[in-house]
Amino acid sequence: MTLMENGAAIESSTIGREGGLGLGTAFTPRISLSRAIVQVPGSASRIGVSQFQDVVKRSATLQTLIHKHSDALFGHAIQSVACNALHSVEARFCRWLLTCHDRIDVDTVSLTQEFLADMLGVQRTTVTAVAGALQAKGLIRYRRGIVDILDRAGLEAMTCECYGASRRLYEKLLPISFE
Repeated sequence: MTLMENGAAIESSTIGREGGLGLGTAFTPRISLSRAIVQVPGSASRIGVSQFQDVVKRSATLQTLIHKHSDALFGHAIQSVACNALHSVEARFCRWLLTCHDRIDVDTVSLTQEFLADMLGVQRTTVTAVAGALQAKGLIRYRRGIVDILDRAGLEAMTCECYGASRRLYEKLLPISFE
């Protein structure tokens, strides 16, 4: 998340099973430009910076993969900027759910209204209205901070072009499948 001085926040990237945080430290010391929030349960690995740098120095394949991951993240961030400026909250909500689904590969996600509002840069009441509309269409079930994706194809039909553009970029750059 990118945090503003007034406390406002918005999603700037989404990382799941395809990537990692702080990968750029393999090449140069960095400061954090955003805040990472773990929203869904799962497992992760952690490695110290110096040990990580040693491993990366010895692997051209890993170096290439980290560069490609950085390119994918940057491309996703650029697409998110355009999406947030140009597309409806409903389309962005669908994009965010689909991206989350791609990253964690489960149909049920714990997402509070407050978290979704922060991710989308909107008020909680807007999230309630959009979630209600998507639920009425049979695309999701939303209850007490839990979102069940019921109709992925329907969500894909409701999202904007940004979802497909980001997904294609990740599939092109990284050796992963979102199927």
